[in-house]
Amino acid sequence: MVFFKRLTGFIVAFSVMFSVVMAHSRDVSALTAKSFVLMESSTGQVLLENNADAPLPPASITKIMTILLIMEDIKAGKIGYDDMVTASERAKSMGGSTIFLESGERMSVYDLLKGIVVASGNDASVAMAEHLEGSVEAFVERMNKRAAELGMVNTVFMNTNGLPAEGHKMSARDIAIVSNELLKHKEIFEFTKIWTDSLRNGEFQLANTNRLIRFYEGANGLKTGSTDEAGCCISATAERNGMQLIAVVMGCPTSNDRFSDAKALLDYGFSGYSLWYGPDINTSLGEIEIKKGREEKVGLAPESNMYALIRRSDAGKAELVVETDEFITAPVSKGQVLGRVRCIVGEETVAEVNLVANADVSRIGFWQLQKKMLGLLLRAV
Repeated sequence: MVFFKRLTGFIVAFSVMFSVVMAHSRDVSALTAKSFVLMESSTGQVLLENNADAPLPPASITKIMTILLIMEDIKAGKIGYDDMVTASERAKSMGGSTIFLESGERMSVYDLLKGIVVASGNDASVAMAEHLEGSVEAFVERMNKRAAELGMVNTVFMNTNGLPAEGHKMSARDIAIVSNELLKHKEIFEFTKIWTDSLRNGEFQLANTNRLIRFYEGANGLKTGSTDEAGCCISATAERNGMQLIAVVMGCPTSNDRFSDAKALLDYGFSGYSLWYGPDINTSLGEIEIKKGREEKVGLAPESNMYALIRRSDAGKAELVVETDEFITAPVSKGQVLGRVRCIVGEETVAEVNLVANADVSRIGFWQLQKKMLGLLLRAV
């Protein structure tokens, strides 16, 4: 049996509703993209989508996966930012966007990563792939394996950089998924937020292909791409007041269209939604009685921090509902699930987290139980 209570007043203490004033938003019904997705990062919730699972040529948005694998290897300690990489003839031979690597030229992982993120260097992507896995083919195999692990079911990589290749496809939803995974590596913002920079001791100038970085409030990434086959694409990320959004648009007719579409999606998200923050793991949500325990009660706490994405029009409607099992018998272990806490807006559950015991409670022995019962009896006399 389960019992619950509504803690409406609790919301006032633990919710933060963010107001965002937006102007000149383009109507999302007028988007030019063949496919798009708008996702909120912390919840992974998709706010708006169209043709989101269509496998399409992704152009240089491909490099988000290349960058992710580089960042994962850095985090794992397999490589360091100061490691030197020697460019091959194959890297030099890349067309399209490049940082003009010469065969045999040595450049640091840090500078090559900057060249990939800021200038979309096709040659830098090949150089890093060969450095990490020995060959482009081995690196591409790893890219596809990682895509499968992330649940990117409409993605097939044929190269590291997105240059036209038969069968090389990604969907807008898959791009949002890999973008969100990359955002977990906060160090990447050191690169994605660059507007202008240089390589080779200032001899080679870099300018970010993502102009939203300079002209859109809160923009912090992530990657553009364009080819004749793919059209103009972008995975655009922005953060305001703790809410991180990812807008993916694919197949726009012009570069201006992709930026306008991405801005319209981000405007829609920031103006229409906000993050609700509930209790965190250090919050006490009361106590529950334990039968046959050395202690009569044990405290309850959320198993993880609690937050939800809700419509701004629902501000003030959120209620917290605590549900626990009615009969709990010792022993109880710290961290044991004893119920759940839900955030409800209207009739919809928008967030749910397990409730766990905040301490161990051992089972009382026979003689200790007899002594306890005798004490209760004596107090009653």
